[in-house]
Amino acid sequence: MANIKSAKKRIKVSAKKSLRNKMIKSKTKTAIKKVIVASEAGNKEGAAEALANAVKTIDKAASKGIYHKNNAARKKSRLAKLVNKISA
Repeated sequence: MANIKSAKKRIKVSAKKSLRNKMIKSKTKTAIKKVIVASEAGNKEGAAEALANAVKTIDKAASKGIYHKNNAARKKSRLAKLVNKISA
């Protein structure tokens, strides 16, 4: 355990930030999973709607620094490709 006051504060701050990051990552993963499930079921409308929601959550996470911008772009691209494959 830290003895210095600033070190104690850093522990609290980092715990709070890691909890926030964990919540946002979990929400993003759930949104991604909804897109995958809808696309596997062949539900074009549901997949497109879930894709819009997933892109929104991924962008929010990237803007908050939880995902790198290239990582977010890769996730969005793969999901879009999955949804576009349904119509083909």
